[in-house]
Amino acid sequence: MIAYEDFAKVDIRVGRITRAEPFPEARKPAIKLWVDFGDGIGVKRSSAQITRHYRPEDLAGKLVVAVVNFPPRQIGPVMSEVLVLGVPDADGEVVLLAPDLDVPLGGRMF
Repeated sequence: MIAYEDFAKVDIRVGRITRAEPFPEARKPAIKLWVDFGDGIGVKRSSAQITRHYRPEDLAGKLVVAVVNFPPRQIGPVMSEVLVLGVPDADGEVVLLAPDLDVPLGGRMF
């Protein structure tokens, strides 16, 4: 078990995908994402293995939840700045986590 203080160190925020592109250079099928977290954080890049359920052209405007305080990670030619969160479906394919109502960008999960 972890203490609440440990969990509170993980900064999880809501953002809106502003741009999505195929990521053919990735080892596993993935999509490059640009996510806007609003004032203070701005637009951050990520890569997500979400090609089973999502097409790049359908992602712009979608709200997502992401960890914004992990260090950037190089994924092929892309520097991933945030970790977009999802859960596996019955086949192990990622389904994105998102609020079910419109909320302000940058809102912190607690």
